[in-house]
Amino acid sequence: METILVVEDKESMAAMLKETLESEGYKVVSAGDGLEGINYLKEGKIDLVLTDLKLPHKDGIDVLTASKEENQLRPVIIMTAYGSVETAVEAMKRGAVDFIAKPFDTDHLLMLIKRAIETQRLMTENILLKEEFASKLGLPKIIGKSEKITNVAQIVQRVAPTRTTVLLIGESGTGKELFARALHNLSNRKEFPFIPINCAAIPRDLLESELFGHEKGSFTSADTKKLGKFELGDRGTIFLDEIGDLDFVLQSKLLRAIETGEIERVGAVKAVHVDVRIVAASNKDLERAVEEKKFREDLFYRLNVFPIRIPPLRERKEDIPLLVEYFVKKYCLEIKTSLKGISKEALAMLMNCFWKGNIRELENAIERAVILCDGDTIAPEHFIIDRQFGSVLCEKPEPLEGTLGSISKEATRKAESQRIIDVLGETKGNKTRAAEILQVSYKTLLTKIKEYGIEA
Repeated sequence: METILVVEDKESMAAMLKETLESEGYKVVSAGDGLEGINYLKEGKIDLVLTDLKLPHKDGIDVLTASKEENQLRPVIIMTAYGSVETAVEAMKRGAVDFIAKPFDTDHLLMLIKRAIETQRLMTENILLKEEFASKLGLPKIIGKSEKITNVAQIVQRVAPTRTTVLLIGESGTGKELFARALHNLSNRKEFPFIPINCAAIPRDLLESELFGHEKGSFTSADTKKLGKFELGDRGTIFLDEIGDLDFVLQSKLLRAIETGEIERVGAVKAVHVDVRIVAASNKDLERAVEEKKFREDLFYRLNVFPIRIPPLRERKEDIPLLVEYFVKKYCLEIKTSLKGISKEALAMLMNCFWKGNIRELENAIERAVILCDGDTIAPEHFIIDRQFGSVLCEKPEPLEGTLGSISKEATRKAESQRIIDVLGETKGNKTRAAEILQVSYKTLLTKIKEYGIEA
């Protein structure tokens, strides 16, 4: 049910509009002047604004401007008894979706409202994947059209406006921080700080001070008082990346901060209240870490309120051409080269890569290829072997050799191995559930896991 804010100073007109809209199934919030209407925009969830132009205190243009500042995609319809071309043009320039002159037919108004709400729905659908809207709203660039990445984008949009703690789960290089930033930018905390903290990158003995701050003299090098990230991020979002690497002792302090909204600086005797939204991310199996007593069970359940799995690149290969196009353009601009693009053979080769490092690895490969390309088109030979680590970043499929029986056996081994890995990922390591999905016995699954060296 959509909520419509009606800003109208004439009581009879306001009452008529309220009755008409509620009969159509809308929830109606009424304001008698422009200032009251603007206050409603700040306090509640409003899907559409229907405002008179002439109002006490603040006029309809002020209400329109305030609405756009709060939510650029929220539709606003202007009503006025003093309709003129100039007024209509001014309102539309400032972002009104439509303009209606009094007196008007209520059926016509309802048609405008339905059209505006449907247009707004289409605009916000997959907003993270539409470049024109993402750039307009200052959102991070998330590229893809596959069903899996589209589903993730839709889930992010649903949970973003809430206070709910979110746990992003995915392999390294899948773009977890991009989604964390999207959660922040689509929330009502977007005007306040987004503070990323890599729990694996900060030394253990400094991390507590980094998170919660310290008092002067609390340890040898504490020459001054320092505010931690939680205080600096008050009313904003704290992104705890690689949360699985957080020191066990600090886990209890983080749990307290989440549960009570209070933190204590190192060396302090008094707690400080903070209002932050927690978004955490991990490329580790936290449930297994809990079983192995490496991660607190109570903290896991505090973080796992709303888990979102970010799919690896090998599960969304239909997005590779879009990603390649984006990265080629990006590095052509950076390096100032006039490449026309990438050959079909090179793109086919990239589609056949496993991409263990996901999007980050693909981006690195494209950057190197743009640098190495001495013609106008990137070809397969411009992709190189990473000799430092002894792994092939991108390679052509090897020619098949051997008998049909040996080829068939090897293909079966690879297919079974990959399917077991995927299902174990879906079940978060639960082998009993994986065996049910794969429709084999538990013993058969364990045998194949051992045979294919999957656990190793």
